[in-house]
Amino acid sequence: MFKKLVLILFILVSTFAVAPQVKAQCSMCTISAEQGTKNGNTQGKGLNSGILYLLAIPYLLIAGIGVLWYRNYRKKVTSTSLNTSN
Repeated sequence: MFKKLVLILFILVSTFAVAPQVKAQCSMCTISAEQGTKNGNTQGKGLNSGILYLLAIPYLLIAGIGVLWYRNYRKKVTSTSLNTSN
């Protein structure tokens, strides 16, 4: 168990240490957001909220599928261990 935790931690640290800096906006979106904030508009905040919303949905779906899979796996393991103990 400890080896798996160390391996996962190592993978996470190495992933974040090597990750390049990326710009997620096209040039037109960047210019529009910069001009909007200079003029007092809050379009940049809305743009950032939209990006975070689009980013969060796939992760939530994958997490939900993982939880369902884990519950079903745990039920199978529990039912087989009860059958073998009788």
